[in-house]
Amino acid sequence: MSLPLDPVRIGVVSISDRASAGVYQDKGIPALKDWLTRALKNPIEWQERLIPDEQAGISAALRELVDEARCALVLTTGGTGPAPRDVTPEATLAVADKVMPGFGEQMRQVSLAFVPTAILSRQVAVIRGQALIINLPGQPKSIAETLTGLPERSPPVHGIFSAVPYCIDLIGGPWLETDESVCKAWRPKTAVRPGS
Repeated sequence: MSLPLDPVRIGVVSISDRASAGVYQDKGIPALKDWLTRALKNPIEWQERLIPDEQAGISAALRELVDEARCALVLTTGGTGPAPRDVTPEATLAVADKVMPGFGEQMRQVSLAFVPTAILSRQVAVIRGQALIINLPGQPKSIAETLTGLPERSPPVHGIFSAVPYCIDLIGGPWLETDESVCKAWRPKTAVRPGS
């Protein structure tokens, strides 16, 4: 009999001056929650933040989500382009214990299959304590594409989420189980769920 899956606390942060001011409805948080709800089998405890493009405020929100709310995974959307107000990567790097450049490299690789302007994106991923923080694109369609990848392509283009559960294993976080019809997590054959 399999053990019940531990709940996982996930921070979802949408970074937008206009959405946070109520000028238009935020679409980033609903897109993140929709994809993660389908992809993960674990019960999810959400921590949501809708904040403006202010570097100090973004860093403060990320620190709070990891250090106080104890999120194992924090996903941001928005603020990763070259415009003057796009400061999400700088704010993320400011709270990092370790930088995980492969995530940003792969997100740009996936996006390049759709648009040549993917090279303008500056998403980063970092480790803070026992949490993984990843900057995702701002558009809901792009969020799903970078998380899922293009498994039907030959050769397939891997989405970034396949590597997330094992990364969280390695930093001492909860065991994440995915629905393989949405995203197949990759772990080495030697990886064993604690307590099993």
